[in-house]
Amino acid sequence: MQKFYYSLIFILISLGLRSQELNAQFIVNADLVNQTNQQIFETLERSVNEFINSQSWTNQEVLPQERITCSFVLNLTAYNTTRFEGTLQVQSQRTIFNSNYDSPVMNFMDRDIDFIYQEFQPLFYSPASFQSNLTSIISFYAYIILGINADTLSFKGGDLYFDQAQRIVNLAQQGGAFGWKQNDSNRNRFWLIDTVRSNTFREFREVLYTYHRKGMDLMTEDAKEAKNQIMNSLLPLEKLYDRRPNAMLLQLFFDAKSEEIVNVFSDGPEIDFEGTSEMLKKIAPFYLPQWKQIK
Repeated sequence: MQKFYYSLIFILISLGLRSQELNAQFIVNADLVNQTNQQIFETLERSVNEFINSQSWTNQEVLPQERITCSFVLNLTAYNTTRFEGTLQVQSQRTIFNSNYDSPVMNFMDRDIDFIYQEFQPLFYSPASFQSNLTSIISFYAYIILGINADTLSFKGGDLYFDQAQRIVNLAQQGGAFGWKQNDSNRNRFWLIDTVRSNTFREFREVLYTYHRKGMDLMTEDAKEAKNQIMNSLLPLEKLYDRRPNAMLLQLFFDAKSEEIVNVFSDGPEIDFEGTSEMLKKIAPFYLPQWKQIK
C-alpha cells in the first residue's frame, strides 16, 4: 500500500512537471462584423483558448512559472455563417532572468486569416496530418513562439520547433487556404518560417540570443555592462540590412523591440550609444521617432 502511495505521488508530480508550455490568451474582436448574435465569437474564443493552453506542444518538462506568456488577437473583417476572415496579431514575451520583467520577443501581424469553423467544433492538432486551417494557423504560431523563445536562451535553440512549424506549412499547403504558399504574398506564414530557417538571415537568430542571454539577462547584475552587451548585440543586424534591406525579420525584430530599446538606453548608467543610434536610424527608419527619444 505504501509503495502504491509513493508511486501515485510520483505520477502526480510528473504530471505537474509536464504542464503545457504556453500561457496564451486568444481574443476575438468582432467589432467590424455586423452580427448581433455574439455567441459564435465567444464560443470560438473559448475553444481556441482551450486548444492552445491544454495542448502539450513538446516533450519537455515545463514548470507552471516557466510557461511562455503570449497572446493572439483575431480582428475579424468578415463573417458568413461558418467562414471567418480577418487579421491575427501574435505576440509573446520572455521573462528576464532574476527579475519579474517580461521582455517582448515577438509581435507579428498575419493579414491572411481565413478559416471555416462551426460552433462547438472540436479542435485537434496532429503533427502528421492537416486537420483544419484554424488549428494549422494556431499550431504554426505556437511553434514559432516556442522557437523564438528557445533562440533567446541558446544559439539556434529553436531549430526543433521551427522544423515543426515548417512541417505544418507543408501540410497546410494541401488545404488550399491563403497564406501558406510563397506566391500568396511576400509577408505570410510561408515566408516567415522560410526566412527564420534560412542561413541568409542568420543574424536575426544570433541577435535574439546575444541580446537576451548576454545582455538583458545581466541587467540586474551589472546594468552598464548589460547595456554595452545589448548595444553590441544589435550590430550584426546592419550586415543583414546591407544584404537584404527589406528583410521581414528586421521588421519582426523591431516591432517587438523598438520600445524596449528606447527604455533601456534612455535610463540608467550612460554609455556611448551614438554610433548604434545612427545605425538604427539607417536599418530601421520606420522607428525614427523612437530612436530620437534616446538621449
